[in-house]
Amino acid sequence: MSNTTRELIGQKKVAPVPEKRTSLWRQAMRDVMKNKLTMTGLVIVIVMFVACFIGPLFSPYADNKINPAMMNVGPNSKHWLGTDLLGRDVLTRLLQAGRISLTVGIASMILSVFIGTFIGIVSGYYRGIVDQIFMRIADLLMTIPSLPIMFIIGALMSDWKVPTDYRMYMVMIMLSVIGWPGIARMVRSQMLSLREREYMQAATVLGLRDRRKLFNHLLPNVVPLLIVISTLSIGGAVLSESVLSFFGLGVMPPTPTWGNMIDAANSIVDFEKHPWLWIPPGVAIFLTVIAFNIFGDGLRDVLDPKQKK
Repeated sequence: MSNTTRELIGQKKVAPVPEKRTSLWRQAMRDVMKNKLTMTGLVIVIVMFVACFIGPLFSPYADNKINPAMMNVGPNSKHWLGTDLLGRDVLTRLLQAGRISLTVGIASMILSVFIGTFIGIVSGYYRGIVDQIFMRIADLLMTIPSLPIMFIIGALMSDWKVPTDYRMYMVMIMLSVIGWPGIARMVRSQMLSLREREYMQAATVLGLRDRRKLFNHLLPNVVPLLIVISTLSIGGAVLSESVLSFFGLGVMPPTPTWGNMIDAANSIVDFEKHPWLWIPPGVAIFLTVIAFNIFGDGLRDVLDPKQKK
């Protein structure tokens, strides 16, 4: 090898290695994991789900048999949270009630988000008479306070003697009907902004069908907003279900929920002498709602640039 060849090899520059590009979703997950408060809310939510859906499977009191000899016994080694008026284990019923309350909250959230997203996308994209009809219905539902509507529907279910097994599904539908107008208006406002972007104008020039523009270009840009709305809606739905059950208008005993467990201990004697009957479900409602709201607020800071601190 000649000296000239060696000099050329020595002068050859090595091309720089391109940096790996991190996806937006991965970066968002990293930002969420850096936020200690958001992760605390997520951990509480996961623990609550695991305890409520798996915990009763390992309890010897899952059959909820009535035991008159153990009525209103305080916390002890066998019954960590004591027993209720019928001698049933409070801890087992608390976990079973959480399963019902969380199921109602998640199911009603899914229904309300699905309905609100569909109506919001259609109204924001097509506008005109379709937008006027849907938005006027949404305005009408939003002008009526939600709590009186829930009380009226719950009273009608009691008057019509709806079976206990079906009341849970009726509560899901009721909460979804009340919750979709707000979601629809937020999605509609997002759609009105997105449909004027340059890439949507380019899609129109290319002659793409409406279905492709809606589901391939517009809907993916609304997904971050929907994730935040969904997370925040679960806490509100759990709280609403607990309120209905507390007033005897939601899920009825013997099916346990956090709301009707508190309602079962509404006497002054239970309030003063049997605090283990009403404190655990109250704490469970508080922790669940707060955890979902903290987690949803953290997601909003990460996924919505307009809300970043």
